[in-house]
Amino acid sequence: MGTTTLYVQDKAGRFVVADSNVIVEAARAHLCRRLRRGAALSSPQATRDYLAVKLGGQDFETFCCLFLDTRHRLIDFVELFRGTVDGASVHPREVVREALRRNAAAVIFAHPHPSGIAEPSQADELISRRLRDALQLVDIRVLDHLVVAGGDVLSMAERGLL
Repeated sequence: MGTTTLYVQDKAGRFVVADSNVIVEAARAHLCRRLRRGAALSSPQATRDYLAVKLGGQDFETFCCLFLDTRHRLIDFVELFRGTVDGASVHPREVVREALRRNAAAVIFAHPHPSGIAEPSQADELISRRLRDALQLVDIRVLDHLVVAGGDVLSMAERGLL
């Protein structure tokens, strides 16, 4: 199989070979434009691609929320909690507050597993249920909780864990 070489223009206008950092940053910028405020989450794959690039390379845990309107258009992507290499404390009260502040009708949770293994832990399952129950009290739907490990993205909803 042949290789492909990508080029970018430097500040002087010359074309130079793009290194992997430039390529990843360009991909990240492209996906962020595709999933900007007001964009409909048209497919689970588009959401997976966005999160794989956004969270896949992190070497620490974060807990993020995609807040959505009634038509599942993105209102905001927020990193709510930041942790260490193996965990982040998530507080349901804060998630509910942020969802109400943005007038969200639905949410998707996402967090990276720096270990590189996209399998949800028992703690992931427990916090998903606690958040779902808390948000149900104020009529906000939890659509999914996605676990990101590098380029792999696992949907807890597809696994029947929500």
